[in-house]
Amino acid sequence: MKNTPEKTMRYIDLFCGIGGFRSAMENAGKQLGLELECALSSDIDQKCQDAYEANFGERPIGDISKANPEKDIPDHNILLAGFPCQPFSILGHRRGFEDTRGTLFFEIAKILAAKKPEAFVLENVKLLAGHNKGKTLKIIMETLKELGYHAQWKIFNALNFGLPQKRERIFIVGFKTKPPVAFKWPEENMPMTPLSEILEKNIPEKYFAAEHIRLKRLSKQKQTKEPTVWHENKSGNISALPYSCALRAGASHNYLLVNGERRFTPREMLRLQGFPDSYKITCCYTQTRKQAGNSLPVPMAQAVIKEVFLAMGLTKKAKTTTAV
Repeated sequence: MKNTPEKTMRYIDLFCGIGGFRSAMENAGKQLGLELECALSSDIDQKCQDAYEANFGERPIGDISKANPEKDIPDHNILLAGFPCQPFSILGHRRGFEDTRGTLFFEIAKILAAKKPEAFVLENVKLLAGHNKGKTLKIIMETLKELGYHAQWKIFNALNFGLPQKRERIFIVGFKTKPPVAFKWPEENMPMTPLSEILEKNIPEKYFAAEHIRLKRLSKQKQTKEPTVWHENKSGNISALPYSCALRAGASHNYLLVNGERRFTPREMLRLQGFPDSYKITCCYTQTRKQAGNSLPVPMAQAVIKEVFLAMGLTKKAKTTTAV
């Protein structure tokens, strides 16, 4: 007889984008045989809502800042949030919880204060660690401590979690338990998927750069036998690498070119972030490019979430708990 959890682990997915965190959560849950339920998802971008609904069967609510944490947010065990990396210009006075007002992190803090989930996993860009000489992150960590959480952070690179993309992100993990649970960060030793397995064949002409752009690239680099991604930095220098530099939502369409010739297709961009080919593409190229550029690497988040589950004692042999 299959040993299954008797109760469901509930989570909320804030600033959910196209569902990178949710995909990671579901994958980690399957690994450990857990019963999971997404109690609420939220994103202000309607095109992201379209993609999320098409792939997960529910439409995220809109602006989370308009929600009442007590009335509108359901009880949950784990909070997930890839909160936007907007400037934290008002931080720096070391007033903890009050000092985060006006930032979207404050919306997370309000929900943590009101609903008190057992754990959370937050994600942001690597630069958050050094913003304002480290003061911003320090205030965030002090706020989480003030709210009763034992939190820690670490920066990871998607290259170390099987993806051929150099994408560094900071994760902040916290637990409500006292003393802190025995959490450990995941190992960074997954072999990189070769770029050749990410790339599609028979690419339409519309994805190829103009001839003068290709000739300019070729004047600075040579083609190689194995596929490479050619990255042009702000100084005009070209690097040809066996992996992609970080996908960026707002960058030039030609800053990354496969073999110096063409842009990534929508499916390739999603693969670079770890989404399966079963993930439905619902938007045009420009929107999908933006969505992929704003997403998180799924296998990286999955590895972190799995360790959170294990620290909470959640395995297929253990019972889960209900939300308080």
